[in-house]
Amino acid sequence: MVAGGDRTRRNGVFWEVLSFVRKDRVARVSALVVSLVFVCALVAPLLPRIGLPNPYEMNLRLQVAPPSSQHLLGTDSFGRDLLSRIVFGARVSVTIGFVAVGIASIIGLTLGLLCGYYRGHIDQVIMRIMDAFLALPPILLALTLVGFLGPGARNVMIALGIVYTPRLTRVIRAKVISVRYSDYVQAARAIGAGEFRILFRHIFPNSFGTYVVQSTVSYAYAIIAEAGMSFLGLGTQPPTSSWGLILSEARPYIKEAPWFILFPGIAISVSVLAITLLGDRLREAIDPKQRAG
Repeated sequence: MVAGGDRTRRNGVFWEVLSFVRKDRVARVSALVVSLVFVCALVAPLLPRIGLPNPYEMNLRLQVAPPSSQHLLGTDSFGRDLLSRIVFGARVSVTIGFVAVGIASIIGLTLGLLCGYYRGHIDQVIMRIMDAFLALPPILLALTLVGFLGPGARNVMIALGIVYTPRLTRVIRAKVISVRYSDYVQAARAIGAGEFRILFRHIFPNSFGTYVVQSTVSYAYAIIAEAGMSFLGLGTQPPTSSWGLILSEARPYIKEAPWFILFPGIAISVSVLAITLLGDRLREAIDPKQRAG
């Protein structure tokens, strides 16, 4: 009976969130932009087949060429099509963001659930470690980890995953503490449900909304952090296309070829803004108190 009611409640929250997103204009536009970025990431390997130039094909006779019918957004310093490189850069950002948030989710969800449910001395030790990580600025910690691990996309994913683990751990722990004494949890415990079943059939599903919101925000931060580290030469390495790497290559041409730095900058700004707004709207949809405020 408890499980059935719990499932009904989760389904109700899902449809309520979906209905809120469909009615809210900002949420719809944000979801559309995010979907477009994901589509670009999926079709990036098929660029030559759909009519766009190969992002790695160089033409030194067209270095830093302005937008034209042949190259809609112009070319970079090696004569490569800028539109193709920006589309392929979406694939890099989506992949790095997903892997980084995935690493943080595996560690953060596990620690947050266990610390929030069992509490005790282990909880205190783990939370003090998380506080130590949170005391450092995220980008500084990420740069330190990448400097230790070495430059490259794989190490950036690992570094960002570690950086975003403490915040996710604390958020999930706080949510678990708030629901562990709820009526449906007490009812499940009263009918003899085991701790594992209570944790993963009742507490975790009712903490999932909080996880979605926090992971969305972390995903937006991961895109900015990856672009920043690639800009500094610590992230994605040439010739792989990355929004931050394109910005770095465009620095010497900022005056004579403003489109070179403008278009990848717009791609980063619009993508991060859309993901952030979508996460904010999801918070309002999941928490009626936020919507009322």
